[in-house]
Amino acid sequence: MFKKVLIANRGEIALRIHRACKEMGIQTVAVHSTADSDAMHVRMADESVCIGPPPGGQSYLSIPNIISACEITGADAVHPGYGFLSENANFSQIVHDHGITFIGPSAEHINVMGDKIAAKDTMKRLGVPCVPGSDGGVDTVEDARRIAADMGYPVIIKAASGGGGRGMKVATSADNIDVAFQSARSEAKAAFGDDVVYMEKYLQLPRHIEIQVFGDGKGNAVHLGERDCSLQRRHQKVFEEAPSPVITAEQRARIGKTCADAVAAIDYIGAGTIEFLYENGEFYFIEMNTRLQVEHPVTEAVYNVDLVQEQIRVAAGLPMSFTQDELKPLGHAIECRINAEKLPAFRPSPGTIKTFHAPGGLGVRMDSAIYAGYRIPPYYDSLIGKLIVHGRNRDEALARLHRALSEFVVEGIDTTLPLFDHLLAARDVQTGDYDIHWLEKWLEAEFDT
Repeated sequence: MFKKVLIANRGEIALRIHRACKEMGIQTVAVHSTADSDAMHVRMADESVCIGPPPGGQSYLSIPNIISACEITGADAVHPGYGFLSENANFSQIVHDHGITFIGPSAEHINVMGDKIAAKDTMKRLGVPCVPGSDGGVDTVEDARRIAADMGYPVIIKAASGGGGRGMKVATSADNIDVAFQSARSEAKAAFGDDVVYMEKYLQLPRHIEIQVFGDGKGNAVHLGERDCSLQRRHQKVFEEAPSPVITAEQRARIGKTCADAVAAIDYIGAGTIEFLYENGEFYFIEMNTRLQVEHPVTEAVYNVDLVQEQIRVAAGLPMSFTQDELKPLGHAIECRINAEKLPAFRPSPGTIKTFHAPGGLGVRMDSAIYAGYRIPPYYDSLIGKLIVHGRNRDEALARLHRALSEFVVEGIDTTLPLFDHLLAARDVQTGDYDIHWLEKWLEAEFDT
């Protein structure tokens, strides 16, 4: 087992990794920018190293600085968390080349799944259902017109690299295919330095369903059911739950086995998430995330596992601590992402927290690294915490969430907490009857955004 793990991240996920390490008797190293010198993960880690000024490119995204921190402290493993360098194949390889263990998949798997075209080709070969679309990248407007005509409108044009909704444009007819194609390419180039795009059939009212998989790198893999992440704003997830209100046990077993078999076939190691659009009873692969997901706690609650500890175990060469037969879902879990943002425009709201009180009680978990007196810096993602609740069924989870929100106090900054009170009052959320477009339409009507 590792003696010392360097946590190459910040905020709540850095604290989450630290806690997993401490329970396993592993020392931790926190890296931080000058803006994060008073951050909770820095205060709690066994050692800390300042790796640069506030801009991410000079600190959390600086591979040389992070490798230097490993060498200075003698860390024998690196956990990247999510975001920043977590899906950077070059980082994974450099860590390996320095004789340090990267707690995550191989550089090869990160590289393949990071290219949306290569990922789709790989999944097709492994028997995972995919959205109908182009065979590879689309180079010209003429090709885009031809493919769209053959496939039928509407279509969506997507950047081959990157994610988060950037480089994605929908064409509803031949009248706007040219503009959508050129716009997607320009946006992809600006965001990712790569203007390669591909096309898929645009599904009208799908849900976003993702399957949590886990492999040991030796041809063994399991799935831990699905998460429903359909409540999104600008392709960013806001509210996640497990299991999905619309997936049956038979569907879960079938698509779960398909995904587990796929990652086992390529000797995948660690946690991964295979994301689908789901419509009319069918699953359509869209991408695979080769890292821990922000919403991993809902899976942990329903399956009573610690995915971070499991990542560390398999990275150290140990077998998985569970088998597929032992993984039985129990109850229902929901996660709300709490951001430092001002409604209704969702503008970032950095500043100093004057009062903070986290909810508690049976079935309530709060993943956050904030505290009273902490100053939220303006340089990073606005996520300040995740409220997770677990109940015996969905109704109990919703009731528990409503109660937990009523206890939650954050003063000194604006947050998205009021959003969830409004959401829980919406009948479609209460019944689970929503798709990936529902939240934006509801926000427009509710907040006149």
